[in-house]
Amino acid sequence: MGITKTIGFSETVIKMADILKVLGHPARLSIMQYLATSPSCICNDLVEELPLAQPTISRHLSELKRVELIQGQISGKNICYCINPQKWSEVLQHLKMITTSLSSKKQC
Repeated sequence: MGITKTIGFSETVIKMADILKVLGHPARLSIMQYLATSPSCICNDLVEELPLAQPTISRHLSELKRVELIQGQISGKNICYCINPQKWSEVLQHLKMITTSLSSKKQC
């Protein structure tokens, strides 16, 4: 697969595309859903919830953290993760802007 062409697109659009690409994986979307319904999460909790090995879950957590959708705090040997509300708000605002634009346009 080739390199994605990003020249000519705004930095905001490039970052949003990266975030949405990360969310496009079922495991990562499941992690986000789990974090949204629990007050905090330790990586081992996810191993019990998802049909994946701990190293695989750690890799997915790394991708979510890379795009700043989640944040984590070290507590002893564990890392507690939660959704980054500021970044999630940015995603929702971007999608709301698209949705608002679509609803005001005449359909094809």
